[in-house]
Amino acid sequence: MTKTERLYALAEELRAYSPRPRTARQLAARFEVSTRTIERDLAALQQAGLPIRSVPGRAGGYAIDRHRTLAPVSLTAAEATALAVALPRLAGTPFAEAALSAVHKVVAVLPEQDRQRATALVDRVRFFPTPHAPAISPAILDAVISRRVLRLDYLDRNDVPSGRAVEPLAFVAGSEHWFLYAWCRMRGGLRGFRLDRVVRAEVLDEVAVDRGIDLSTIPTGDGRLIDVTSITDTPLSRTD
Repeated sequence: MTKTERLYALAEELRAYSPRPRTARQLAARFEVSTRTIERDLAALQQAGLPIRSVPGRAGGYAIDRHRTLAPVSLTAAEATALAVALPRLAGTPFAEAALSAVHKVVAVLPEQDRQRATALVDRVRFFPTPHAPAISPAILDAVISRRVLRLDYLDRNDVPSGRAVEPLAFVAGSEHWFLYAWCRMRGGLRGFRLDRVVRAEVLDEVAVDRGIDLSTIPTGDGRLIDVTSITDTPLSRTD
């Protein structure tokens, strides 16, 4: 059994016994390796993002929260390649860090032969260079997901600084820039905030109120409404 196969099997062993813990000695016996090897494997899985916790006490050991993990997924080399090629293309977007983590997890659980095939295929995929957006604060993504109010230190189109309390609604990609579509409390209306103009972002404890805004459509420059899922290069009607 290769290390990659053992890591995958170890994660599945912990998931199968969840929420009951397994000791390092039990796991070592199960996979016929030393307890030190198991402890290194567990540390590697934790670094990869698996929610493995140490349970203290005589009946303790290691346990995994299966509610925070996906069931086993079988991918072909072509499917794994599609993910490995597509996800890194999110570099510079609000999802760059999560995409990189996802690629590492997918590659880690592939059988050795499929991983070699996927790696070889990725090397034969090329893209024309495109401008990259700047790194995005994780706080902005957290605020959109949790629907909490966001405090922005922001430079407007004239480079005038201001402090804004905004209620994040969605991310919108333009031809050259990414925008945060949000309700601006200072302006009393919807605005598109260019993400590269955000100097600092802080997530507040306050949950944003539901203003009944239909996220399936957003305004374009000429005032028409278009499907937000199809927007690729149309700027918001109002940007600050």
